[in-house]
Parts: sequence; C-alpha cells; structure tokens
Amino acid sequence: MPIVEINKEYRITITGMNHEGQGVGRVDGFTVFVDDALEGEEVLVKITKVNKSYSVGRLVEIINPSDNRTQPFCTSFEKCGGCSLQHMSMDAQLRFKTNLVKESVKRIGKLENVVIHDTIGMKDSLYYRNKAQYPVGISLNKPIAGFYARRSHEIIECKGCGIQNKTSDRIKDIISEFIYRNKIVPYDETKGTGLVRHIMTREGFKTGETMVVIVINGKDFPHKDKLVQELVHKEPSVKSIYLNINRKNTNIIMGEENVKIYGEDFITEYIEDLKFRISPLAFFQVNPVQTGVLYGKALQYAKLTGNEVVYDLYCGTGTISLFLARKAKRVYGIEIVADAIKDAVKNAEINGIKNAEFIVGEAENVELTQKADVVVLDPPRKGCDEKLLATLVDMGPKRIVYVSCNPSTLARDLKYLAENGFEVREVQPVDMFPHTAHVECVVRIQRKN
Repeated sequence: MPIVEINKEYRITITGMNHEGQGVGRVDGFTVFVDDALEGEEVLVKITKVNKSYSVGRLVEIINPSDNRTQPFCTSFEKCGGCSLQHMSMDAQLRFKTNLVKESVKRIGKLENVVIHDTIGMKDSLYYRNKAQYPVGISLNKPIAGFYARRSHEIIECKGCGIQNKTSDRIKDIISEFIYRNKIVPYDETKGTGLVRHIMTREGFKTGETMVVIVINGKDFPHKDKLVQELVHKEPSVKSIYLNINRKNTNIIMGEENVKIYGEDFITEYIEDLKFRISPLAFFQVNPVQTGVLYGKALQYAKLTGNEVVYDLYCGTGTISLFLARKAKRVYGIEIVADAIKDAVKNAEINGIKNAEFIVGEAENVELTQKADVVVLDPPRKGCDEKLLATLVDMGPKRIVYVSCNPSTLARDLKYLAENGFEVREVQPVDMFPHTAHVECVVRIQRKN
C-alpha cells in the first residue's frame, strides 16, 4: 500500500534520475518522481499522483541545491515539455546521458563487457534544430502556436525557443498573426474541428534555405496567396511552402498528401561536403552539426576497405548511405517512405555517387537477397522488428553498425543479437538533442568467430 498522500508535502533526498530526466527520491522506501529535481538535492515535494508502486510530486522548494543546477534559459521551462534538462549544467547532462545508456545496456540488454564511451557534446548547444513542429490551438479566443506542456496536449506559447532556429520562431509568429487577422480557425483535437493543426519549418543551415509546411484539417487554406506574399516578403529565406493534408483524428502530425503552394519542391542542405535535398515528409536529422559527428563514427565502426557490400536499413534520404558509399563497393538503402527514396536517388545523383541503390519498402519485409558484409541500422524509436533481426542473424554480416535514438529499444535489440551469434563491442553516445533527456548512440557489433 502507498504510504504517501495526495496534496501532502514531504521532504526527500533525490538519489537518482529516471530516463525522462525526473529526479527520483523515496519516502520510507516508496518511490517519488519529481520534475526539475536533480540528483543529490534535498527538496520539498507536494504529491500530485499516487499509484500502487510509485508517486509523482511537484517541486515546492529546493532546500539544498546540487552543484550541477543552472538557471534555465527559457521563461517557459517550468511548463513546456520540450527541454526538460535546462536546469542541469551541460557537463551533468552529458554524464546523465552516458549513465542512461550504460544502465539500459546492463539492465535491459543483460550485457556486461561492453565499452560505453562518454557522450560527445557540442560546443554551442542553443538554436541547433533545423526542424520545428508547432501545434496550433486557441487560448483566450486567440490562435496560439507553441509546444505541448509536459505530459499533456495543452499548448504553451513559447516566445523565442532556445533550441529552435530563430527563423522558425519568426515564421511561426507570422503565420499565427495571419490566422488571427483572417479569422482562420485553429484545429480542436478534442472535437476534430477547425483547420490549422501544425506549423512545420525545415531549414538548411549551410544553404540558408527554408521550407514551410502548414498542416491542415481540410483541402485548402483561405487567402493562401496573401500568406505566401507575406512570408516571402518578411522571410526571404523561404524557398518552399506546402500545405499538408491531415484530416484523420490522430496524434500523428503529418498526413500523406502534400500540396505545394509556392517555390521549390525541396530545400537543400550539406552534411560535411555531401549535398542533400529535403522534401516535406523525408526524414533528416534535426541537428546538422552533431549529425556529422554521428555519421563519422558510424563510418569508423563500419571499417570499410572498398570491397564491402553494405545494407543501410531505414535509410531515409540516403544520408548515411552516401557517407558509406564513398568507402564501400556497393550500398543498398531501404526505406518505407517513397518520397524519401526519391530524394535519396536524387541525392546520390547530385553527389556523383553511382554505387548506391535505393529500395522502397519496410526493412523487415524487403527480401535481402544479396549477402552483405556490413549492415547499418537506423530504426525509429520503437527499434527493429524481430523478423528483421532474425534475417540479419541468418545473413551473418561481418559487422553491424546500429544507430539508435532510444537506449531502451537499442538494448533490447542488442540482447537479441548477442544471443544469436554477434558480439557487441562498443557504444558511442552522441548528444544530438541538448537540454532534453534524449540521446543518440552508435554501436559497433561484430559477428563472432
């Protein structure tokens, strides 16, 4: 039986951090999770939720602060669900992420003798995102666009987000004001009514090109020609504007249909010296600076000599594939999103790479007929389907390089591979998402014998 009571205050010591970045403390052995509390702190907490095995508390007072505590840079920090680690120094954030990976590999993966390196951070951890997705709603009878509050779909209007690029913030404000002036109704997800659901922006940091995508619950956008004129006039970097049609009652942000209303079909961006074109639905890493670090490590772990056949599964727009192709004999990229594969084919062409081939399909269902020497995996957060892992075991490549954005599902998949003929050698965490609890990893896996 729980021994804490809702709305009652308790003085506790934070002894750890969970995977979401919440502080973890105990009252007579009963677990309490606390937002914004750091390991080592003594805090006063008001209990807001009680379950059989744990409770959740709101931070009332920091009695003894941690040396790792720092002042958040965002005025919306206490409400917004985006950057949950702003109150933690960068060194402490990197240690937290390294420990998160270590704990997952040991506890979930049941792996003991794996080298896990310190997380690689970035010099400038602000304004690093090249993609923003702002939900649109109504507050006080006025349209607002911002980010969801922690563990809810209440929209927090954030002025000047510290991790989004500044162009995205300006575009969000221009469109929000246009919606208000022209009496365009934002989407109400509880009722399924209203028009404007999300504002998405994508920016090429090296090219300076910007794409704007307005996600709507309908077929058209009122006064769209005026909006195009206003956006292009106020933000000359805008090279492409789309409407994305999403009329489903779903939490999925983007629909499948895109209607271009201005400019180019895509924007372009560079990672190191490789050029990529990006369309509205294509996956592209959101932190271009750290992407170079991540892919460089993946290339190192692949240990290519020029004679290898490589599969790049979940290849997106072919970013990793093209990095690998310059060192491999042949690369096959597989991706379920058809638009991304079109971009991948074009990206290979514009970079003069002729030894890369791209296939549309689910990685776990594409028949992998040619034997690979090296396989690179970069799956979504849910990790790999067991069917795919079984196929890899049957194929028996010399090396697997696993790129992951979720330590938990990564550890689960590593356990399967370790039990079926592979040895997990080393893991390199990379801080792709500073000030959040997320971390990316590159793993070097070797076939036994």
